[in-house]
Amino acid sequence: MIIQSLRSSIANTYSRFPVTLVRGKGCKVWDDKGKEYLDFAAGIAVCSLGHCHPAVTEAITRQAGILVHVSNLYWTIPQLEVAHLLTENSFADRVFFCNSGAESMEGALKLARRHGHQNRGPDCYEVICLEGSFHGRTLATIAATGQPVFQQGFEPMPSGFVHVPPNSITALKLASGPRTAAVLIEPIQGEGGVRPVSNEFLLAAREICDRLGALL
Repeated sequence: MIIQSLRSSIANTYSRFPVTLVRGKGCKVWDDKGKEYLDFAAGIAVCSLGHCHPAVTEAITRQAGILVHVSNLYWTIPQLEVAHLLTENSFADRVFFCNSGAESMEGALKLARRHGHQNRGPDCYEVICLEGSFHGRTLATIAATGQPVFQQGFEPMPSGFVHVPPNSITALKLASGPRTAAVLIEPIQGEGGVRPVSNEFLLAAREICDRLGALL
């Protein structure tokens, strides 16, 4: 009954299983009928600490009693602290906080094009992507995605995206050139079938990007 009543109110953007989950604990979740499941998806990888982890629950509860949300027009202490923690423990010197993987990809694509424009001119805007890849569900990220099934019905796709077969160094070299702003790679394709990209291909992409002044 719950599923039937919700279907008419929610956009049909995902093929959902006929299960309504109502609570979780650790790696387990329960549906509205009390059936227990092991959550191997971890919320599609965003619940890596499990459901209702005591430390996470306590932190959310504590912050909700202090300040829930302000726009990015203002600084907040938790945001500054997390940004500093990330930069101190990673390769990056700055972070970009966003709401989804697709939004992070949009930011990366814009960064690549801006970098190309500023350093190599306005004709440097192409992004080389891999066939079988998946980068999100916005218009730009489905154009970058190397699976036509996600693009059907949304044509014409935004221009500037070139697709090559994974692990084909020859195809990568042929596709690269003065217009190449970036090469976009998932080291292990997930949506495309859990297919790893070879070390040789990654090294070739690094060499090409370094030679052209493109981003990887």
